[in-house]
Amino acid sequence: MSDKPVRAVKLNVINEPKDSYSGGKSSLCPGCGHDQVSAVIINAAWENGIEPHRIAKMSGIGCSSKTPAYYLSQSHGFNTVHGRMPSVTTGANVANKDLLYLGVSGDGDSASIGIGQFIHAIRRNVDMVYIIENNGVYGLTKGQYSATASKGSKKKKGITNETQPIDMCAMAINLGCSFVARSFSGAKKQLASLIRAAMSHKGFALIDVISPCVTFNNNDESMRSYGYVKENDVELHTLGYIAHFNPVEEVEVPSGHYRDITLHDGSTIRLETISEEHDPSDTMAALTALHEAEVAANHVTGLLYFDGSKPALHEDLEMVDTPLIDLQEDVLRPSKEALDGIIAGFLG
Repeated sequence: MSDKPVRAVKLNVINEPKDSYSGGKSSLCPGCGHDQVSAVIINAAWENGIEPHRIAKMSGIGCSSKTPAYYLSQSHGFNTVHGRMPSVTTGANVANKDLLYLGVSGDGDSASIGIGQFIHAIRRNVDMVYIIENNGVYGLTKGQYSATASKGSKKKKGITNETQPIDMCAMAINLGCSFVARSFSGAKKQLASLIRAAMSHKGFALIDVISPCVTFNNNDESMRSYGYVKENDVELHTLGYIAHFNPVEEVEVPSGHYRDITLHDGSTIRLETISEEHDPSDTMAALTALHEAEVAANHVTGLLYFDGSKPALHEDLEMVDTPLIDLQEDVLRPSKEALDGIIAGFLG
């Protein structure tokens, strides 16, 4: 018999080990920023105490959309056709609103072929977390510039990009998205707080994550390289997440100025100001921060905009409390008398 002490397995608030949230081995390039995002997703779901079978991980096509294989192996999953993740998630959400929908996409999947579906999912305020792993290139097809590539940026091979980029965060804010944030795969603490907060939000929560492509777009001339982002990252605030099962009064209060935002499940995201105060409820402040960063060739990160009052899709549709998938046929199917009444109403 071995004399080595048995190491206790750490459990979360629902007594689940972290292994319950893990996935398969990554096949991405060593050092890819997407793998760091996957690791943060695993920790966020575990720390938030979400039952793995209550999560539906959704994706499209691209390096980013391969990543759901690397986390939450005990969760539901759907890998859709290129750019079609938002509509499939919308349908699934309407059928079963009680799952946490976690969509992971890329800048090619969301800003080009899927941009129309992305826009309408925001308009409808589908209750989901939507993470864009944004590297500015198409990693699976030899590194062409994507629609989000910064003007003036240059990848390892080819000419400098001179095409105006699409800013996914600015677009989302203009469309009335209720939770908009930008982060960096190399900023683990910030990203973790944002993903945990997004999981506690009711409505469409967008996190645009700058995630360097180590194969095609991590050179010094690239504005999406690890080194460039680290040197040119303008943080709006430091972030902390306080789960609803951890009382706020038991958490150490920062010495500087801070602001607490209460999320839908009773959790709190705490914003501690670094420089001048940023009001995440102010649309123009968020758009100004993005514009100033673009002009200065910087990347602004943090919680850009938040609106906790906007009703989610299932509230707008006035759906019943019980998910449609759990309703019996006699409840779902109207009676002949009810249908006759509806028809009579149309006939006047």
